Amino acid sequence: MERMIAYRGFDIHIMLKSTTEDMFDAWFRVDGRIKPVGVKALGAFIKVRNGPFSRRWAYLIAEISGQAAIDVILGPPE
Repeated sequence: MERMIAYRGFDIHIMLKSTTEDMFDAWFRVDGRIKPVGVKALGAFIKVRNGPFSRRWAYLIAEISGQAAIDVILGPPE
């Protein structure tokens, strides 16, 4: 299952992988218009730790993780 969310000019791609019935590991990938020097994780899927999660929580946690990563790259939103 995949989803894409736009945030501050970047795309957050979320992928869920089923682990057991109704439980999922969450992965996210950040793609964007810029690739700052030294940032190696852009374009690569990153697993969200401490799973598995219910489907609803998995999407929410992956989205927030992706937004936090973008905020680290760009600085806090104004």
